[in-house]
Parts: sequence; C-alpha cells; structure tokens
Amino acid sequence: MTPPSRLHHSTPSGSDPRRQRLDRLATASITVGAFAVLAAILAIGIFLLWESLPLLSMTGTFTLETLSPLAWGTLKAALAAMLLALPVALGAAVYTALYMPPPLRSRIKPVLEMMEAIPGVVVGFIAGLILAPWVERHLASTLVLLVWLPLSTLLAGALWHRARQSLRQYLPFSWAGLWLVPWLVVMTFLALWATPGVEQVLIGGDVRQWLDQQLGLNYATRNAMIVGMAMGFAVIPSIYALAEDALADVPASLLEGAQALGATRWQALWKVALPAAGPGIFSAVMIGAGRAVGETMIVLMASGNTALFSVSPFEGMRSIAAAIAIEMPEAAPGSSTYHVLIFAALVLFLFTFLVNTLAEVVRLRLRIRLSRMGGGG
Repeated sequence: MTPPSRLHHSTPSGSDPRRQRLDRLATASITVGAFAVLAAILAIGIFLLWESLPLLSMTGTFTLETLSPLAWGTLKAALAAMLLALPVALGAAVYTALYMPPPLRSRIKPVLEMMEAIPGVVVGFIAGLILAPWVERHLASTLVLLVWLPLSTLLAGALWHRARQSLRQYLPFSWAGLWLVPWLVVMTFLALWATPGVEQVLIGGDVRQWLDQQLGLNYATRNAMIVGMAMGFAVIPSIYALAEDALADVPASLLEGAQALGATRWQALWKVALPAAGPGIFSAVMIGAGRAVGETMIVLMASGNTALFSVSPFEGMRSIAAAIAIEMPEAAPGSSTYHVLIFAALVLFLFTFLVNTLAEVVRLRLRIRLSRMGGGG
C-alpha cells in the first residue's frame, strides 16, 4: 500500500503566519521611518519659519541687501564647483560604465567612490593652507593648467585616432584610463616649465600685477577659484557614482543593436546610452548641485569669507552656510542677528528643498516619457 504523500500537509511559505508577521512588521517599520523623515523635514521648516517671523516687527534691521551678497556667494561657489566637477565626473562615468573592461572597472570604481568619504573639513584645510598659497605664487601656471590639461587630453585622443593600428592595439582605448596618466603628468610638467618664460615674454612680469593694472581685477589668496577647485573635487564622487550606475544599467543590447544598424560608437553613446540614462544623470547632477549649495567647511576655510557682490573668480565671497556657521555661535537668542541668521537658514532650506523636488519631478517625467517611447518602439 502506497504511503500517503506528505506534501499536502506542508504549509506554503506565502501562508506561513510567522513570515507574514515579519513582512507586516518590516512594512510597518519602513512606513513609519518614511513618515518620520517627512515629519522631521516639516518640523525643521516650521521651526525656521516661526523663528523668522519676528523680523516682520523689527523695522530697519533687515533688508534684501543683507542676504544678497550671501545668496550670490552661495550660487557663485556652487557654479564654480559644478564647472569643474561636471565634465570630470560625467566623462569618468561614461568611460567606466561603457568602455572600461570589467576587471579594471571593478578596481577603479570603488576607489573613485571612496573619495566621497573624505571629510569636507579636510578638503577645506588642504585648499586653504596648501592649495591657495601655491596658486597665489603660480597663478599663471594654474590658469594654463586649467586650459591645457583638457586640451592635452583631446590631443591624446586625436593622436591615438591617427596612430597606426599596431600602436592602437598596444594602447587600447579600453585601457586609456591608465595610459593617459603618464601623458597628463608629462603635459603638467611641460606646462609648469614653459609658463614662467611665456609669462615673462607676453606680459613682462607677474600676472597678478597685470590683472590689477590692465583689467582692474584684484586677486585674493582665498577666492572663488580655490573654492571651485576644492568643492569640485568633493562633489565629483557623488555625481560620478550616481551617473555611472545609471549608465551601467543601460542594456548592452541597445548599444549593440545601434552599432549593428551602422551607428558609430560615438553615435550610440549620444543617441542611445545618454537618453536612456538621462533621468539618472539628471538626478546625479542635481544632487551634486545640492551638496555644492549646502557645503559649509570648504567655503568657510577656502573663500576668505568676504561678503562681496562680484563676478570675478579671483575675489572672495561668503555663502549662506558659512555665514551661519561663523555668526550663529555669537548671536544671542532673540536678537535681530539671530533672527536674520534663522531667516538665512530658511532661505537655504527652501532652496535645496525646491531644487531636489524639481529634480525628482523632472526625473520621473523623463523616465515616463522614455518608457512610453520604448513601448511605442
């Protein structure tokens, strides 16, 4: 006689009461955590708004001129940082995600992402005490390097493209991240060696004096250019990590199909990969911009903290976050200075909140539009 099967006595995993209780507990914990974050953000906004209301009754203590230099300094620092960070971060993300071989990518990507763990105070310390004095002594060389290094990278690409096939096989494009390093080192030493002589021949002396006498531009040791270099270095890992993940998620079949239809590698990048990864890249850029706007220690230590309304990259500035960090410990609660600083914090809070909200809305719309285009194709 065949023994009865025991399969019908086993309880399916989906109807296990213990697992169901764990699932409900996990769902409830995630929901409570999400609402707690929203409540905390709302509470911060209400507190800043409530503490800013006394300014309405303090006539003559607050005008737009009080915050205008601080708001301009915040935008100026963020713009300088993004000008440096965006080309480097997005270029590195495109290369590592689409062209670098997997063994090399598995080693390079974690190193670049670990740069984000460097504290801002360390970056600001190096920028204020080491980078700023060196740039002041070698201003012409610094300006030349900012232009020459991107041009030398393009020059290396042009030479590689025109090189013989045997040399191109010896220096493959997928390993350009390695063989470009000694090239850029050589180009850096060449620029540092040639710039002083060229400076002497063209302007007959120090470039700082020439800027002051000919263009009326004053050079401060700690200025927007130093802040842009330091903050750009700090923002690069954030933009790179998110953009690289978005590009790596693009199906390889899309790129292979585009190239099979006759598209070049460059056309496949611009027409297929970048549009498909557009929402993720846009989020990466906006998150990097949000960090640049809210950065405190780098601006505090590398900008000179002079509240100037100037477009010159060679002059200092003061951001809203740096002003709050400097003046809040000395502001007595209830004083006009205290309420002005709280209002400045409210402006910074609203700005970052609106920028991040706008970025999320645009990202979702781009994703919906791309999904519809994919479905229609």
